[in-house]
Amino acid sequence: MKRFLPDRFTQLLIATVLLATLFPATGSFENVMHIASNVAISLLFFLHGAKLSREAALSGLKQPKLHLLTLASTFLLFPLLGLALKAAVPDLLTPQLWMGVLFVCTLSSTVQSSIGFTSIARGNVPAAICGATASNLLGILVTPLLVTPLLVTLLLHRHHEGSGLSQVLSILLQLLLPFVLGNLLRPWIGGWINRHKVVVNVVDRGGILLSVYAAFSAAVAQGIWHLFPPTQLALLVLVNAILLGAVLLITTYGARALKMPRGDEIVLVFCGSKKSLASGIPIASVLFAGSGAAVVLLPIMLFHQMQLMLCAVLARRYAEQQERAEQAAGAGAAVAAGR
Repeated sequence: MKRFLPDRFTQLLIATVLLATLFPATGSFENVMHIASNVAISLLFFLHGAKLSREAALSGLKQPKLHLLTLASTFLLFPLLGLALKAAVPDLLTPQLWMGVLFVCTLSSTVQSSIGFTSIARGNVPAAICGATASNLLGILVTPLLVTPLLVTLLLHRHHEGSGLSQVLSILLQLLLPFVLGNLLRPWIGGWINRHKVVVNVVDRGGILLSVYAAFSAAVAQGIWHLFPPTQLALLVLVNAILLGAVLLITTYGARALKMPRGDEIVLVFCGSKKSLASGIPIASVLFAGSGAAVVLLPIMLFHQMQLMLCAVLARRYAEQQERAEQAAGAGAAVAAGR
């Protein structure tokens, strides 16, 4: 049963949302939290840049087909499925929640969980490292600068707060500039970051929790929980499940149709189906300023836990299949040797 329970970070996210609901930041404290959240986001992307190995990303040139398919699943298949689902049942969710769902579809893949599940499933771990790293590198650029503004403006016919120019400047200053600086300084600070992973993870996750608290505090003041009844949240879970299930099926059977090696199939399935909460929350905090950020965060927070639970089951199933195949091969070899 433990595998179906929320992971520790998801529990912290839920606790943060409850804290913001019961004790939202108001008045001058709200301004302080807004500034602290912006600083935390910049620091978070600085650390992302410092942690990113350019060598791992460039090593994908050795397996271009696999990594192109993974990136296509992340940045093309997901958005197309999201748009198709919205076109099919536009009134299933509110426009704000559909915005959040489409935002999830534009995010990059995760790094740690993609690699971890690939390892559990006994897949091609070096390729998973490369694919997840390349996805995160491209996601820093693709999600905020191209895909999300295009979907929100042209397809949802909504304009979020601020002009396009101000949003671009915010992205450049808060996300891209710290990320590039961190990556440029990696030769000097990379060793320190590797030696102090616990401290870096605390800062990393603390910044995300701070952003969530600030976003939901603003949303609570606008009455967010009165806007979305439980039925809407249940339908949101259904939409997330359809998207995740469809991508897992397409990547699994697509890899088999292309006769990809088993290890590469596992990489495509796990790297191509993930969406990064760690990148999504700070990007949403910049793109959807104010109370709108909290609404956009609901789908990715739910999707995060759903992908962890389902992929944990799939990873163990892959591992068991491999163990049975090895046992059968060993038994066959023993029979052959005894003849």
